[in-house]
Amino acid sequence: MKKDQIIMHPIGVIHSPYITKEECPIQGVYTESSHGTVELLPEHAAGLQDIEMFSHIYLFYHFDRAGEVKYVRPTFLDDREHGIYASRHPCRPNSIGMSIVRLISRKENILTVEAIDVLDKTPLLDIKPYMPRHDIRATASEGWVSEVPYREKPEGME
Repeated sequence: MKKDQIIMHPIGVIHSPYITKEECPIQGVYTESSHGTVELLPEHAAGLQDIEMFSHIYLFYHFDRAGEVKYVRPTFLDDREHGIYASRHPCRPNSIGMSIVRLISRKENILTVEAIDVLDKTPLLDIKPYMPRHDIRATASEGWVSEVPYREKPEGME
């Protein structure tokens, strides 16, 4: 392996009710009633020990159906162009996605979650617990997002 090469392998798959990009919400916080499952490969199941003690988890995944990478583009939230690193647009150089979901239950290597905003059969790269004492930043700003009202994903935007 070259020094500048990074190789990741999925540790599982995310299942959701969303088959197409058009169906998929832009953020799970707006679809808290949507349920899904996170299925770890059996060889990774031991890593789930104590996960059920957390109410929320981060899912890190591969945007395996993302489109063309453009470094400046309109986003789902705003028609104005913004840099890709100043947005959560899925069309990114390394195609890494991240979602916070509520953990409902665990049965062996299967987690049931809600507030899912991921396409069905998305490759899972990692899971980390959401820890309010470490993750909440009281002084954080929303950047340009604070200037735009909430809206659903516009038609035709990928």
